[in-house]
Amino acid sequence: MQWEGISEFVHVAENASFTQASKKMAISTAQVSRQISALENRLNVKLFYRTTRKVSLTEEGRVFYQHCRSVLDGLDAAERAITNLQTTPQGKIKLTASVTYGEQQVLPLVSDFMLQYSEVAVSAYLSNQQIDLVEGGYDLAIRIGKLADSSMMAKKLGTRTSYVCASPEYLEKHGIPHAISELSKHSCLLGTLDYWHFMESGKEKNIRVAGKLRYNSGYSLADAALKGLGIVQLPDYYVQNHLQSGELITLLDSYRVPDEGIWAIYPHNRHLSPKIRLLVDYLAKHLS
Repeated sequence: MQWEGISEFVHVAENASFTQASKKMAISTAQVSRQISALENRLNVKLFYRTTRKVSLTEEGRVFYQHCRSVLDGLDAAERAITNLQTTPQGKIKLTASVTYGEQQVLPLVSDFMLQYSEVAVSAYLSNQQIDLVEGGYDLAIRIGKLADSSMMAKKLGTRTSYVCASPEYLEKHGIPHAISELSKHSCLLGTLDYWHFMESGKEKNIRVAGKLRYNSGYSLADAALKGLGIVQLPDYYVQNHLQSGELITLLDSYRVPDEGIWAIYPHNRHLSPKIRLLVDYLAKHLS
């Protein structure tokens, strides 16, 4: 009720005509007149002097017009601001990812994204723990593998391949394993787990492996493999360049597990704002 008649009043004041105001608003002159009369009754004041030839503001009408014009200008500015948010991303994005993948793959792309969209501010926290996005106030998480949390929405960004590999020098000295059962005869470079993932007869298997070396760093495990210390199983981003250069050789390819999904996830009940959608699309384009 408080806004009824305001737009009609401003149009009549600016056009000095009920007829012209009705044309601008694409409504009938009678409707404009009814709204103005209702507004005057509600305010208990006369806003216009009306004659058959002229419409002009009363003193009270001029004061009221100045305030109404200011309010409508503010509404126009608010609408433009929302429109700009839709077209030009701006504001804060809080995201999380695993440490190594975040450092090597995600954050460099986020930095490139920020070069394109200078009004965006990003806060990233890298952790190998499963962080509660809602409790932590996160807009987005980048996660790898199977997703179990049904309260989250997810978009697939790409895939990750895990390779079993070793240096030519190690293989020349110790031989090439042709079946996963032969790994027990080899020095396996261990990470945080005591087993490796394989596919055999169409089923996933966890095979326990052993060796004299254990690091909780993928880079250090890749370095140890390059130096001929043993066989390693690592995701592609640790070893891809070394495989291409021939410094490492892939093994047991027929037992390789299917590629794992790389996902952007976000709370189910949180609206995916334009800036988040743009970032997710940007990551998907470059990580696919």
